[in-house]
Amino acid sequence: MTPAADGGQTAFSAALLDASLPCPPGLKAWNGSDPTRRLAVYRNNVVASLIDALADTFPVVQELVGAAFFRAMAGVFVRQAPPRSRIMAYYGSGFPEFIEGFEPARSLPYLADMARLELARVLAYHAADAEAVSSEVVGFALASGERIGELRFVCHPSLAVLRSAYAVVSLWAAHQDASELCAIDTDQAEDALVVGQHLDVVVLRLPPGAAAFIAAIQRGDGLGDAASTALGAAAAFDLSASLALLLSHGALSSIHLPRRPLS
Repeated sequence: MTPAADGGQTAFSAALLDASLPCPPGLKAWNGSDPTRRLAVYRNNVVASLIDALADTFPVVQELVGAAFFRAMAGVFVRQAPPRSRIMAYYGSGFPEFIEGFEPARSLPYLADMARLELARVLAYHAADAEAVSSEVVGFALASGERIGELRFVCHPSLAVLRSAYAVVSLWAAHQDASELCAIDTDQAEDALVVGQHLDVVVLRLPPGAAAFIAAIQRGDGLGDAASTALGAAAAFDLSASLALLLSHGALSSIHLPRRPLS
């Protein structure tokens, strides 16, 4: 099919995702067949392909609601938010917010956060690569003596933290190894760490205060101030355990000690 010039492509794009719109004027089929019927087939194929792309990005969301519900929900989203980029790996960035306002999904209040977690995994997978900080650098940095609290950390480009009021990490993990979902208290708040690790993406449940600690170092706070912020958020915060977690999973790409201004 060939859209007519002078705005024909705009009309064609609109009609492609909205079955209520008429066939654009001037649309022609290569073999002279009825363009209205061919548009309907093409429309169904395009919508189905976009729904398939969402299913690839949000597999656990689909498992939680079932394929039929997911495809119906995704179909509504596709028609409201068509792709704006040729890079389909990033399609669906607005899907978590859409789910949050999708009335038929209100019975699963954790569904939007699960979508956020799965989206973070995709973004982490495609994030820029960076070497993890070496053990030698860590040892040198931690030997900074009285200035250790001034240390600055740079997180890996793929790192993301999701703070949820629901047990999204436990739910996600249960769908990876077919664990019993009934044993999970979905109303238990969990913080998730998502970070790229070579050709894989790791999803971990963060210990108390670690999410606040990571947020502080991401905004440039020194180690001392970041630890104080984390302790204020959770009295059980363990600095050593949190640093060990980040270092063991390659979540930090550099550590440096800022220069002191000359007096």
